[in-house]
Amino acid sequence: MAKPTIGFIGLGLMGRAMVARLQDCGYAVSVLGNRDRSGIEEATARGAVEAASPAQLARASDIVMLCMGTSQQVEARMQGTDGVIAGLRPGTVVIDFGTSLPGSTRMLGEQVAADGCTLLDAPLGRTPSHGREGKLNIMGAGDRAAFDKVRPVLDDLGENVFHLGPLGTGHTIKLINNFFAMTTANAMSEAFAMADKAEVPRQALYDVMSAGPLHSGMMDFVKAYAIDGDAQKLAFSIRNASKDVGYYAQMAQDMNAESLMSACARRALAEAIDEGRGDDLVPQMVEFYAARFGG
Repeated sequence: MAKPTIGFIGLGLMGRAMVARLQDCGYAVSVLGNRDRSGIEEATARGAVEAASPAQLARASDIVMLCMGTSQQVEARMQGTDGVIAGLRPGTVVIDFGTSLPGSTRMLGEQVAADGCTLLDAPLGRTPSHGREGKLNIMGAGDRAAFDKVRPVLDDLGENVFHLGPLGTGHTIKLINNFFAMTTANAMSEAFAMADKAEVPRQALYDVMSAGPLHSGMMDFVKAYAIDGDAQKLAFSIRNASKDVGYYAQMAQDMNAESLMSACARRALAEAIDEGRGDDLVPQMVEFYAARFGG
C-alpha cells in the first residue's frame, strides 16, 4: 500500500527533526515554515516540496501535521481563505502536535469536521533528538477510527504512542504534565538558590533531597545545571515554560476552576522573561532566584 502524503507546518527544532524522520521512512512531504527558513531548506534539500500557503499544502496532503508554538499560531494557519481548512480534501486527517489550549482544539475540530475531515491532537514528549530517531512520546486523542488510520505514521515518529480519549484529551494531559514539571523545576531552582543564601553547599542539599522520595528526573535536570553547569539536560526555554503554565491556568479557568499551585510558577517565569531571561533554559531559573535573593 502506498504511503500517505504528508503536509508539515512548523519546522522549528522539533518540526524539522520530525520531517527528517518522515523522509527517512519514505514519505513524500510538503512543508511550510515561518520566519526561520533553515528547516525548510534542510527539508527541500532532501526532496520535500515547499508549499506557497497552508491551503495549497492541505490540497496536496493525505495527512496535515502542525508543530506550532501557540494556539494562536495554529488557528492562524488553520483558518482564513488561504488556511488549511480551506484546502482540505474529504477524508484528510489533521494532527496538531503542539501544546495547545483544549478549547481551541475542540473549536478547530468542529470546523474541520464540517468539511468531512478529522482533527486529532497529539502533543509530544521528549526532545528533537528523539524526534529525529522516531522515539517520541505521542499523546494522541480524537476520533478513534481516524487515529487508527494514521497510527502507522505515528508509529514511525514515536516509540510510545497513546490514544487517550476524545479530542482535546491529549492537550489537556500535556498541559497538566507541563504544569507539574515546570512548578517542580521552579521549586528545585529556588531550593538551590536558597541553599546559596543560607551558605549551604548545593551538593549537600542535593545529596539529602535525592536520597528520599523527592528524588525525580526533574530534580536531576535542575541539578545538572545548578551543580554540573549543564542546562541542556532540560532544553526547554523559560518563554515556552511560561506559555505552557499560562495555558494550564487558562484551561482551568475555562472549566471554572482556579489553579492555586500554578500562580507562583507563572509569576516567577513572567518576571524572568521581563528581566530578559526568556530565551534561557528552565534550569537557569536558578540564576533568577539567586539574583532575587542577592546571591
